[in-house]
Amino acid sequence: MADIIRLGFYDEHKIVQEGICSLLQTVEDFEIVLKIDQQDQLMESLKSTLVHILVINIHTFSIQVANLITHISNTFPKIKILIISVNNDEEVVLKIIKAGAKGFLAKDTTRNELIEAVYTLRNGHDYFSNSITVLLLNKYITRLKTDDERPDSKSLSPREIEIMKMWGSSYTNKEIADKLFLSVRTVETHKNHIMQKLNLKTSVDMVKFAIRNNIIDL
Repeated sequence: MADIIRLGFYDEHKIVQEGICSLLQTVEDFEIVLKIDQQDQLMESLKSTLVHILVINIHTFSIQVANLITHISNTFPKIKILIISVNNDEEVVLKIIKAGAKGFLAKDTTRNELIEAVYTLRNGHDYFSNSITVLLLNKYITRLKTDDERPDSKSLSPREIEIMKMWGSSYTNKEIADKLFLSVRTVETHKNHIMQKLNLKTSVDMVKFAIRNNIIDL
């Protein structure tokens, strides 16, 4: 049971909440321990229920939503918050990340990407869906071209460089695993080793590194 990832869900719309939960309830490593549709019940429930990853589905962004994320992050720092939102506006994404969310999935997210996000957050890294990663990279691309602080890629193995190149080209963990005849868990382990070796914290950082070191092309 030590490897079980305990999931909580908050969504004001019960039918949407049930739909998202149904996508994950058959995953062997996941246990859905909390489903809340009232904000005033959420904080109390988190006090009495151990949750590793809290999935919050946002329909309309507001200052109240940002405050809720900040409050949860400050009160329960061990809980990783994963946001799903139909609003992919750059300003909204940045405000949500600043509020304390560790993951952000856009409206085009697939089940595999949702599962991948949960594993990544549980392993201690931030996760952004491909479209969100592109959005954030566009904001920083000019800085990347002039950034002199470049980690050394020589510490990476050929396999790790191969995986980074495929991941930077928008392949999912499952797609990488299928192409390289590996398990999804092995691919995730390789990605964790890459981020640890290079002292990277987020998926965006890893793509930045790959661009700076000509591992992937713009």
